[in-house]
Amino acid sequence: MNTMHPISFSLADKRIWVTGGHGFLGRQVVTELERRGAHVLATRSSEVDLMDPSAAQRFIREQRPNGVIHLAARVGGIGANRAHPGSFFFANAVMGIHLIEACRLEQIEKLAVLGTVCAYPKFCPVPFHEDDLWNGYPEETNAPYGVAKKALLVQMQAYKQEYGTRGIFLIPVNLYGPGDHLDLETNHVIPALIRKFLEAKAQSLPSVELWGTGSPSREFLHVEDAARGICDGMEKYEGVDPVNLGTGEEITIRDLATLIQDLVGYTGELRFNPAYPDGQPRRQLDTSRAKDRFGWEARLSLREGLAQTVTWMRGALNQ
Repeated sequence: MNTMHPISFSLADKRIWVTGGHGFLGRQVVTELERRGAHVLATRSSEVDLMDPSAAQRFIREQRPNGVIHLAARVGGIGANRAHPGSFFFANAVMGIHLIEACRLEQIEKLAVLGTVCAYPKFCPVPFHEDDLWNGYPEETNAPYGVAKKALLVQMQAYKQEYGTRGIFLIPVNLYGPGDHLDLETNHVIPALIRKFLEAKAQSLPSVELWGTGSPSREFLHVEDAARGICDGMEKYEGVDPVNLGTGEEITIRDLATLIQDLVGYTGELRFNPAYPDGQPRRQLDTSRAKDRFGWEARLSLREGLAQTVTWMRGALNQ
């Protein structure tokens, strides 16, 4: 065991409830928890509707988990965020508020809540440091989602202060990897690009149109690294400060598209359409706090992770 970051909440033999446990990140977190010896209760919204004020408390009373990891969220890319700002705000705020209150009432031993990189100010100094979280309004297209998640950080910190509720708040950067969403209406940039290139190659299309200018930068974290970070935080981190989970490396959308194009083997032309929004200009996290507070760092390189994801998506799409 790393004596610099001792385990204060061992997951071995603990009952851990994972909301959103059947989702893209949730499935990886469940796998990682089980690898560490936890007994996992993974639920869908159809099983425990967190929009219902009493559902979380009922579930906790019935199942008696020791810890809770809150991953359930209503999410999507720029298009989905622009189409549903009100429902995204309401659902993400209310689900978290109900869950955190239930954990307090039922005296859950430890709680981890996931925030979002969308919560950072639109024009945030790069790399984004956790202390900059409140220094401006988020990028407009996903601000309702980001602000709803920030409200849960305030709730966690306030509950720690007033009730002694033990919980941590983690902010993952954009996630990717095998098992990601395939629906082009709701998915994020990496699966969207891989799918576009695979289909363009299969149909021998001369070019592929991509949203925006290609100039914004993003940072991407492999879902397996994220799951490990969440479990490391549960076991070793006890602070109330939010903690970024990322690689600390940024790449422009144009360079990302070129890299995926190469991995897919598509030889056509890339056409960027500036009529579509770019979203936040740059996105890169300062990841030093995760290493300092609980010894976590990302392991998978972007190229390695993308190659793995392309292979998975080929199989998923039968291409």
